[in-house]
Amino acid sequence: MIELPFTKLHGAENDFIISWASESPQIEWPEIARRICARTTGIGADGWMLAWKETGGLRTRLFNSDGSEAEISGNGTRCAAAFALLKGAGVPSTVTITTVAGPKSLRLISRQDNRFMFEMDMGTPRTEELRATLHLAGRDWDATILNVGNPQCAIFVKTLPADWRIPAAEAEAHPRFPKRSNVSMVQVLDRHAIEAVFYERGAGETRSSGTGSTGAAVAAILREEVQTPVEIRTPAGTLSLRWDESVFLTGPAELIGEGTYYLDLT
Repeated sequence: MIELPFTKLHGAENDFIISWASESPQIEWPEIARRICARTTGIGADGWMLAWKETGGLRTRLFNSDGSEAEISGNGTRCAAAFALLKGAGVPSTVTITTVAGPKSLRLISRQDNRFMFEMDMGTPRTEELRATLHLAGRDWDATILNVGNPQCAIFVKTLPADWRIPAAEAEAHPRFPKRSNVSMVQVLDRHAIEAVFYERGAGETRSSGTGSTGAAVAAILREEVQTPVEIRTPAGTLSLRWDESVFLTGPAELIGEGTYYLDLT
């Protein structure tokens, strides 16, 4: 039996478990992620993150709830920044989190007890196909395919359909994406607001997504359907994005609790 200390946080109801790498078994990380993220037999989360202290912040690796490794999570990186400040691993106003997708700088906007608000530099998005047609669930869908540190497929609709999970799940594993893709279903509300729902690679449906919100808003800007700044209204609340020379996403992170996970790998 292994005793694994953990901290759990959420960023707009996208929840993550963070453990110090030095306190974690150095084997079978994907299997540990599957077990600790399980909603009924584990602690329960969308992902498990390992953290190492670095100058000005942390280096992290993120494993989805199915054990697959992700390059980055926008909401998860804000949670890592909050974790860094809670553990004394960052400076008061700016935290650097080094992800598999590269270093990300986060500026602390506000803090009230265990609730944080950060603006995160998401970097420069890379567009693969501005207007792609994907055949999903028996019909064609209008999508934008891009990368914001991880792959994104933003599907645009006039109204969010009740059965959106079916085409979204099919899109996540579409042959167009040999390594799978994060998927958002996007409805434009006005020139500065969109509504979006998310089906994430390796986690399934999530209440919100930082990179998914970034992909959805950037895609809408590139398609000239909205203008910066953009509000992204998710089932868990609103995130805000502005695009200057870089793309900046603002959203919350909150400490939920800490404890010990009892891990039996036999």
